[in-house]
Amino acid sequence: MVAKKLRTVAVLTSGGDAPGMNAAIRAVVRTALGNGLNVRGIRRGYEGLLAEDIIDLSARDVSDTIQRGGTILYTARCPEMFQKEGVQEAAAIIKKYEIDGLVVIGGDGSYRGALALSKLGVNVIGIPGTIDLDIPCTEYTIGFDTAVNTAMEAIDKIRDTSTSHERCSIIEVMGRGAGYLALWCGIGNGAEKILMPEEQDFNEAAIIDDIAECRKRGKKNYIIINAESIGDSTNMAKRIEKATGISTRATILGHMQRGGSPTCRDRVYASTMGAFAVKVLLEGRRNRIICYNKGEFMDMDIDEALNATKPFPDFQYKIAQDLAL
Repeated sequence: MVAKKLRTVAVLTSGGDAPGMNAAIRAVVRTALGNGLNVRGIRRGYEGLLAEDIIDLSARDVSDTIQRGGTILYTARCPEMFQKEGVQEAAAIIKKYEIDGLVVIGGDGSYRGALALSKLGVNVIGIPGTIDLDIPCTEYTIGFDTAVNTAMEAIDKIRDTSTSHERCSIIEVMGRGAGYLALWCGIGNGAEKILMPEEQDFNEAAIIDDIAECRKRGKKNYIIINAESIGDSTNMAKRIEKATGISTRATILGHMQRGGSPTCRDRVYASTMGAFAVKVLLEGRRNRIICYNKGEFMDMDIDEALNATKPFPDFQYKIAQDLAL
C-alpha cells in the first residue's frame, strides 16, 4: 500500500558515472511505478536539478538500459551544492515539482549534497554508485565490479606484451584517494608490486633493486600496479629504466575503467539497491543510505553513514605481498 504522502519519486545520478547506474535507475522507476507512484528523472545530477532539467519517466523509458554503461540520466559535478544558497534553491525546486522522495545514486560527494537537502526537509535515499569502492558504510558500490574486471583484462593483455619484450610495466588504475582497484588488480593480476595511498610512502629504490634481482633470476616481466593518487607513472617508468637498464613502460588506463557493459553482479546488485530504495520510501523511512554488508542489503541513517569508517583490508594487502614473492 502506498504511503499517503508519497506520490512522486525522483531519481538522479551525480558525480562520476559507474557501470550499473542504469540498472539502479531502471529498478527505481519500475518498482515505483508498480506501486502506483509517479516517477521523475533529473538529468545531469544536482546541476540539472538547479536548472530544472526534470522529466517524467515511464517503464518504457528505461527499457533496454540494464546492459548499458554510463547513465541515461547523465551526470555532472555541481559546486553550487557546496553553498548554502545552492542547497536552498535545490530544495525549493524539489518542493515546486512536488517530489516526495529523492533517490540519489552517486558517491561520497553526492551524499554530502543529499545530507544538506535532508536538513531542509527533503526526504533523500542514497544508493552507492562509484567505481572507487570508497564509501565507508558499504562493502559494495555500484560499478566497482565492472571497473576492476575491465582493468584486470587490460592488465592481462599488457603482461603478454611485457613478457614478449622482457619489460617492466607500470599500470596506473583509478580510485581517487582509495586503493581498492589497485589492490584487487594487484592480487587478480599477480602483480609484483602494488602502490596505493593506504601504503603511505613507498621505497622506489627498493622496487628498483627488486626488479633487478627478479631479472637475475630469469623473470621476463615485472608488473607494478599504481593507484592514480600516487601518480606520475610516466616519470617513474623513466627513472626505473635509467636505473636498471630494463625497458620500462607506463600505461594509464584512465576513464576506460568507468565505461562498458556492467557485469552480472553490478546489474543484479544495482537492481536490488534500486528496488530497496523505493521499498524504504514506501515504508516511510526518511533520509537513508542503501548499503550491502555481510551478505545483506540494508539501509542506514544518512548521518550515521557519512560518519562511518571502513578499515582497509590489510590482510589482503599482505596476501598480495606474499604471493608476489
